[in-house]
Amino acid sequence: MFTYSTKGTCSRQILFDVDEKGILHGVRFIGGCSGNLQGIARLVEGRHIDEVAPLLSGIKCKANTSCPDQLSKAIAEYKATCSAE
Repeated sequence: MFTYSTKGTCSRQILFDVDEKGILHGVRFIGGCSGNLQGIARLVEGRHIDEVAPLLSGIKCKANTSCPDQLSKAIAEYKATCSAE
């Protein structure tokens, strides 16, 4: 399970798994708007990280970011971390 601490959003963390094919599973947001974030989690479940990240990147809410934008940043950090191992 990868954990990302968000910045500038009501949610505090994003947790998710990525399988060996790059598919997202078990996306969970800690804090934030529960209904909206459950919807985002369901929409990205089973999709490839390289498909999800550009779709969500740049979506703005407050502090010039959003929970979807933070998920795109979490994916980028996940990819950077995994490629460094």
